[in-house]
Amino acid sequence: MSICILALLLAGLMLCGCGGKKQAKVSTPPPPPAAAPAPDSVPATNPSLPKRPEVAPPSNERKQQEKVAEAASVFAIPEGTKPLSVETGKASWYGAPYHNRRSSNGQIYDMNQMTAAHRTLPLGSTVRVINLKTGHSTIVRITDRGPFVEGRIVDLSLAAAKQADVWKAGVAPVRLEVLRTPVPFDHGGKWAVQIGSFHDEDDANKLASRLTRRYKTAKVLRFSSPVGDWWVRVRVLQDDRKRAEEVARDTQTDEGKVFLVRLD
Repeated sequence: MSICILALLLAGLMLCGCGGKKQAKVSTPPPPPAAAPAPDSVPATNPSLPKRPEVAPPSNERKQQEKVAEAASVFAIPEGTKPLSVETGKASWYGAPYHNRRSSNGQIYDMNQMTAAHRTLPLGSTVRVINLKTGHSTIVRITDRGPFVEGRIVDLSLAAAKQADVWKAGVAPVRLEVLRTPVPFDHGGKWAVQIGSFHDEDDANKLASRLTRRYKTAKVLRFSSPVGDWWVRVRVLQDDRKRAEEVARDTQTDEGKVFLVRLD
């Protein structure tokens, strides 16, 4: 009897094991690797290094000195050069109407170069022009003739007028210092007389005819300027200075002025 009971119990256990549900296996992915630590932020500046000192922009006076020094180096003027002569008067400037036209030295005038016009200094002379009101100055080369306005002694290019603080004013009192000349400026040279300006061409023609009859050995020229006015130029025999001075002294005109001018 006990054997039968034991057999029944074993059979029941077997039936329970077969009838139970199998447990599904789930594949679990491995955990993601740990994120790499973020690199330390780099500072914009290294606090251990000294800061670069800020340089203040040069003052207007210093800029002016640098420009004048640069011009002196371009014209090879030794520092401390004493002027050969000094002249005071008014400076003016000339620009667009004369730009890209031929100057008295035969070269094309460029108003952006450091040049100027003077009536009697040899072409190629180097001068310093100092504004007596502001103290600004410029160093220029004489390449042209003028100004043909009474009381004015030098006509600056646009670039030189800006440097000498003459541009906005138009006209300014200046001291002109002659630093160097290619030939002696107190003797020699070729000289003429220039008369004008005339608004009417007929007036210039009448004066030219009268001077031609008076000075038989002189060559009388008549020409217009880029701004439309008319001029008369008298070239005396051999371009002699004394003869030119005599013509300038003896010539009178109701319109315009009479100027002694050096040609070379």
